[in-house]
Amino acid sequence: MVMMTRLRGGVPILEPHGKIVGTAVSELREKLALELLEASHTPCFIINFEHVHKIDSSALGMLVNVRVIAAQLKSRIAIINVGRHIKSLLVLSRLVSIFEHFESEEAAILALAKGD
Repeated sequence: MVMMTRLRGGVPILEPHGKIVGTAVSELREKLALELLEASHTPCFIINFEHVHKIDSSALGMLVNVRVIAAQLKSRIAIINVGRHIKSLLVLSRLVSIFEHFESEEAAILALAKGD
């Protein structure tokens, strides 16, 4: 899995590419928890799932864990461009409501930058 991070409107956007399974799960967790949340004290960030075509149950667990850390740090996580496969997993596992979903990158940046 390849990960790109970029900044737009003062909001970090993480863009994983490929599958989030196996060792990629711990790699993504490290990037999210250590770099974006704890080290930088970022009040919010976006995960763009546009180029992710598969995740497994350990990836779901990792996302929940990172969401808990974010809540403790009073940070926000938005997710965008979630494909059908990933959305189905979030709905079936009843985790869809714990993440902020946005239809576009622009909408997510506006909401997070304003603190909505």
